[in-house]
Amino acid sequence: MNWGAIAAIYRFEMARFFRTMLQSFLSPVLSTSLYFVVFGTAIGSRIEQVEGIGYGGFIVPGLIMLSVITQSISNASFGIYFPKFIGTIYELLSAPVNFLEIVLGYVGAAATKALFVGTVILCTAALFVDFQIAHPLAMVAFLLLTCLSFALLGFIIGIWAGNFEQLQLVPLLIVTPLVFLGGSFYSITMLPPVWQTITLFNPVVYLISGFRWSFFDTADVPVGLSLLAIGGFTFLCLAVIWWIFRTGWRIRS
Repeated sequence: MNWGAIAAIYRFEMARFFRTMLQSFLSPVLSTSLYFVVFGTAIGSRIEQVEGIGYGGFIVPGLIMLSVITQSISNASFGIYFPKFIGTIYELLSAPVNFLEIVLGYVGAAATKALFVGTVILCTAALFVDFQIAHPLAMVAFLLLTCLSFALLGFIIGIWAGNFEQLQLVPLLIVTPLVFLGGSFYSITMLPPVWQTITLFNPVVYLISGFRWSFFDTADVPVGLSLLAIGGFTFLCLAVIWWIFRTGWRIRS
């Protein structure tokens, strides 16, 4: 394992993050504040509790998941797409590094950025509502797995994208709607039975449900299914990335 190459890629990607540190810090703080003003105040005044939990606290896990998923995808996709766009990807492919080391560098940096954003949102949420984390270790584990798995997805999107428009296509038209419809700001038990069944086909439901369980010890689906879902998704992304580097799809052409 070429740890020097991994560290070089990781430092390069993180340097870009630190150059926009103020924006990276203020953006999640402002967006979190707006969500609490709109959802916590406007809707919370009509829905005081969900499953015995104050609505303001109930939306915290979903709000963190929404930001972490989108940040993981956007950082990882742009990180690998930009070298393709300017042509430096060929220098990287000709260097003595294998695909695993490239993935660890780019995905590790994207996951770190998303983890930072998730931590900032968690601290910001604590200023608005009081909540306790029932299972801190499980919360950290779910957060790390989510950052990693969706950074892998973003890496795949960055390789697939042929232009900047395609780079935003999947996150805007597929991922973001799935997150909003996956119980980020409500419990799926509040839906009619038919829609509850349909919602269970949304993979994001299992991520948000497991993450919410780590906060409040309550979940829409069994925690074991949540872990199985995120583990299977991570494995699937790794398999796709292995195939991409093995065949050179969208990289060498």
